[in-house]
Amino acid sequence: MRIRKSAEARRLEIVQASLRLAGELGPDRLTTATVARNVGLTQPAIFRHFATKQDLWDAITDYIGKTMEAGWAEAAQCNGTPAQRLRCLVAVQLRLIQSTPAIPAILFSRELHSRNVALRKALFGLMRRFGGLVARCIAQARDVGEFRDDLDPDDAALLIIGLIQGLALRWSLSGRAFGLAKEGGRLLDIQLRGFAPLPATTTRNRRPR
Repeated sequence: MRIRKSAEARRLEIVQASLRLAGELGPDRLTTATVARNVGLTQPAIFRHFATKQDLWDAITDYIGKTMEAGWAEAAQCNGTPAQRLRCLVAVQLRLIQSTPAIPAILFSRELHSRNVALRKALFGLMRRFGGLVARCIAQARDVGEFRDDLDPDDAALLIIGLIQGLALRWSLSGRAFGLAKEGGRLLDIQLRGFAPLPATTTRNRRPR
């Protein structure tokens, strides 16, 4: 006997299927007909849960945002120094991208962004919130002496976000041929070494005249 799912459970199933298909096919090729076939519904049934395709994209964006924020909250509980919490935050973000390949596909879809202003603004808002969390960890690490005292947290956060985005693009173009989280951790360590305090200068002993 087939169990009838609640409307909320069905909506979640449709959103998760849409994300999976966006990762497999590309977000620009995602159609409600494809989603309907994947979840075993008719296309009109999809529109009973999401009146328009824009409503579906809004739900997808909301799902991504809530998933990211849950991961960020988890990273905030990481014990250790501010620099270690920063590593936890970046690791959580990379693991999320690795488990949801549709995220970089959506982020780098120029066609989708040009046609869907609401989606672009929502994703930009998520990126800004993540950048704020990264900058806060960097400022705390600077203040306790883990990072150099002339480091600007906002600029440093942009470098780390650029590292994540560039790595995600390379991972996607390679056909996901390497471990994103592992490679990201390696590159982050290199980046953070550039944030470390400068070694104290020593004066050379001068020869007496």
